[in-house]
Amino acid sequence: MAVAGQLVSPDERGRYGESTRLAVEGFQRARGLEATGECDATTWAALVESGFQLGDRTLYLRQPMLRGGDVSELQHRLGVLGFDAGRVDGIFGPDTARAVTDFQRNAGLPGDGVCGRVTIEALARLGMTVPQNGQCVATIREVEELLDLPKTLLNRRIAVGQRGGLSAVTRAVSRELKTHGAVVLQVDDLDDTAQARAANRFEAGVYLGLAVGSGTSANAISYYEAPGFVSYGGRRLAELIHAEISGVLPTPPPTGMQMAILRETKMPAVLCQLGPLPAVLRRSHELSVALHSALSRWVEEPVAG
Repeated sequence: MAVAGQLVSPDERGRYGESTRLAVEGFQRARGLEATGECDATTWAALVESGFQLGDRTLYLRQPMLRGGDVSELQHRLGVLGFDAGRVDGIFGPDTARAVTDFQRNAGLPGDGVCGRVTIEALARLGMTVPQNGQCVATIREVEELLDLPKTLLNRRIAVGQRGGLSAVTRAVSRELKTHGAVVLQVDDLDDTAQARAANRFEAGVYLGLAVGSGTSANAISYYEAPGFVSYGGRRLAELIHAEISGVLPTPPPTGMQMAILRETKMPAVLCQLGPLPAVLRRSHELSVALHSALSRWVEEPVAG
């Protein structure tokens, strides 16, 4: 945890004590994960990924795809320079490989899509003339694509997913959307990666996820945001959902997060964690109406004016 910038008491060496739990919680918050204080598989993977810096290894397209902080930095640098590597998600996929190839050709290098020392040096040289806090081209593209779409639910492809316990709510939301002409995929899976893959295969234009909240922060609304990238479409939908459901269940303002379901979906995505479960089930009809209303408002104004 010290490598990740979180301090742990030396008295807890070899023991998962209170300072270790707090360090894990701090790391999770910094990485946009659910701050549980438990080092689960998602947190461990994020710890491993955070150890990579650009230049530590050669980056290229392979299966399984390479993931890490070095990939995020590469995507951000390419995006600021105008090469569309897709959203800054730290996953070296086909979009990133194409952007590397385009950059290499523009820089007079062999366009092989492999990011090694020579490509990184070229990025560093060109990046000196561009503000590193500049906006990624993927962010601009998302906004333009959303603004070009018809302002109606008719024929909109929407994925509605749930991790378990909220199938009644997702069915009700799906019915509301279908009544207004939307093409809806309902995904019931405990695994966020499986849900993201299903939504991507469906080519959904937006993803709405529902999960049972727990602990002191039972209710939360999240959209995808990472250093160097924010999904403005996701943030706008999250804000509209917050406005609609706060009268049904008290919910804090939305936050940008990096959980797998938000990171791995290719479209604007929002995750609503709602609880306690008995209250959610009692208000399932009200919630479905509120969520449908938020999506209806979102297609009319998908990004903040």
